[in-house]
Amino acid sequence: MAQTADRFLFETHWGPRLLAGRTEFRLWAPSAPSIELAMGDGAGKPAGFLPMEKDARGWWRIETDRVAVGQGYGFRLDSGLVVPDPAARAQCGDVHGLSKLVDPKAYAWKTAGWNGRPWEEAVFYELHTGTFSPEGTFDGVAERLDYLKETGVTAVELLPVAEFAGRRGWGYDGVLLYCPHEVYGGGDGLKRLVDAAHERGLMVFLDVVYNHFGPDGNYIGSYAPEFFHQEIHTPWGAAIAYDEKPVRDFMIDNALFWLEEFRIDGLRLDAIDSIEDTTDVPLVRELAATVRAAFPDRHVHITTEDDRNITWHVERENGRAALVSGEWNDDFHHTAHVIATHEEEGYYADYSRKSVAQMAKALATGFVFQGEHSKHRGRDVGRPSGHLPPTAFVNFLQNHDQIGNRAFGDRLTDLASRRVVECLQAILLLSPQIPLMFMGEEYGNTDPFCFFTDFDGELADAVREGRRAEFKKFAAFHDADARKLIPDPNAETTFKASKLDWSLLDRPTYRRRWAMVKTLLEKRQQRVVPLIAGELAGGCGEYHVSDDTLAFVVAWHLKNNAVLHLFANLDDEPWALPSDVVKSDLTCGDLLHSHPKDAAPMLETGCLPGPSVVFRIEGQKLISGTAR
Repeated sequence: MAQTADRFLFETHWGPRLLAGRTEFRLWAPSAPSIELAMGDGAGKPAGFLPMEKDARGWWRIETDRVAVGQGYGFRLDSGLVVPDPAARAQCGDVHGLSKLVDPKAYAWKTAGWNGRPWEEAVFYELHTGTFSPEGTFDGVAERLDYLKETGVTAVELLPVAEFAGRRGWGYDGVLLYCPHEVYGGGDGLKRLVDAAHERGLMVFLDVVYNHFGPDGNYIGSYAPEFFHQEIHTPWGAAIAYDEKPVRDFMIDNALFWLEEFRIDGLRLDAIDSIEDTTDVPLVRELAATVRAAFPDRHVHITTEDDRNITWHVERENGRAALVSGEWNDDFHHTAHVIATHEEEGYYADYSRKSVAQMAKALATGFVFQGEHSKHRGRDVGRPSGHLPPTAFVNFLQNHDQIGNRAFGDRLTDLASRRVVECLQAILLLSPQIPLMFMGEEYGNTDPFCFFTDFDGELADAVREGRRAEFKKFAAFHDADARKLIPDPNAETTFKASKLDWSLLDRPTYRRRWAMVKTLLEKRQQRVVPLIAGELAGGCGEYHVSDDTLAFVVAWHLKNNAVLHLFANLDDEPWALPSDVVKSDLTCGDLLHSHPKDAAPMLETGCLPGPSVVFRIEGQKLISGTAR
């Protein structure tokens, strides 16, 4: 990777390579008896074929001047099947058609000098491009960037945008991982969005999927069965063969491709616990180390989702992330959800609505499960995480999974009391962990966000029935007739119902919630971020939990000898702080936030009303009897 005055130049192992007046096309297919380059006509149909040559490593190549930029191309197999380039940068049509040759240097960046923002400044806003705006495009997102900036968001996180079958879907069924979805606006649309975000000082993160390909439009197995381990099964089929170097290069190059070609600021690696890697060096370790080395002069960040509660990938060196910047902390979400909704089915069975000890533990030390036994999973889960700084975790009250994987896609705002949700929102946005909100959460949106796809025929039937069967274990859906009420993922009405209703912001109740979030995020950037900037020590959290009510206190020892205190009572009844807990005058230091406003004056008398939260920044610890 070489650097010029305005951009990096990076060449991937896969995909077309533009030369002087010619293009090299390449495809890894070590066991294929023959591969031909298919050249498209003006309508995106195959119009001619050229034989390709295979080298000793299984790569088929050809250099030719007969495919111009903007023209279609593909590969014809010995069976006669014409397939797209798995590393295509654009398509002439859908995932089943020819790929389109594009010039990666054609876009003129306005913000070529952008170097990103430090990790501690991140406030994530996760959105789905197709449902965030009425247009359902990258340009539709760009039109609302000023609103996001005004809200206090600093990082726009896009659900996966790699080309998938059909026009609508979550994006986790991508099959052309280098190709931005054409329905959203393709590569140019994504670059315009990133450019516009950087002009406003906003980072852009992208969710990427390296644990599987989608079920419709993935042709790799038809010419390179070596790409997969048929004998190793995952929830989505055969495992990807990461012990093959070309396969490993395909994914690591993909990460570098988004970060360099599209100037993306960071990646969220989906479900890394489902990556079945048989090598000695996990893919995530090599990928993250490669990214760190490739962009030494930019703030580039990686986050991960992992059900195992592992920590090796988020360990710190001298207070800074060595590989992954932050892990999505499902434990925090689950305990907050159970406290707010009293639900205890499915994976919520591991969390108790009767105690806030789990929430306090997550806030102070990272995970809830740090080696303890999980009833739901039937095994011990997790590793100790208390030694990590709070910024090693990304916390959230809602995200696409936790809303969309509910039968009707209902949001927390629709499931819990307004007062409790507002208290939880204050805890999320002012605690030193990195916060994430899902689109519409900032104004209390109550519209559903359902699971939706755009499949046809037998696949559509299988997805619909499989989706409904997932809910058999829940009491509300033991009856088959009840399960029929679950929205059909393939129905266009399910997709349309999931679009954000921006007119809600014209109503006072929703504008009040938005104003509250804006105030919280302004306080976060002004008062909390300076205390978590740069090298932050681990093991800085302590907590005390009430034995008889939903109340707790957390203290974080942060930079500049400051102690950030959270006093929370999520019960309906007041909480009188025990005398052996109060160590000092509760009026000293600075009041950061009180919700409701009368909670802080009551706290100073030793009593906290419910539900309420109070944040204070002090030069000393105000509580005793806490546990690390």
